[in-house]
Amino acid sequence: MTTASALPEPIAATPARSSSVIFLLRLEGLAAATAAAVLYARTGASWWLFAALWLAPDLSMLGYLAGSCRGARIYNAFHTYVAPGVLALCSLLPGAHGALALALIWANHIGVDRLLGFGLKYADGFGFTHLGRVGKQRA
Repeated sequence: MTTASALPEPIAATPARSSSVIFLLRLEGLAAATAAAVLYARTGASWWLFAALWLAPDLSMLGYLAGSCRGARIYNAFHTYVAPGVLALCSLLPGAHGALALALIWANHIGVDRLLGFGLKYADGFGFTHLGRVGKQRA
């Protein structure tokens, strides 16, 4: 039987701001955002639509009104590539041509968020992300 005291101590992680892993994740966000924008341009969809809907995934922040744990879950559900990927696949269905444009706008938003350091949220609060802390650091 293993007790909590018998578990090894966690290894101290490299600070998020200087980590090469964080740099790679941000670079990945740039690549995703660029690919989504280029593909969007090839769809022929309106750039006004792009501008109008670009911030729509951030409405998921309203989930934080129900608490930080539920807010993080809702925010993360709207800020992973899974849903836009499924939406892009749905665009292959007959009569769902507009779905690809929406999926690309959504993917671009997520990529730009990652590039800027706004990662997936932990239940500890909005500022705690997989890319490090967001916002002012407390002393």
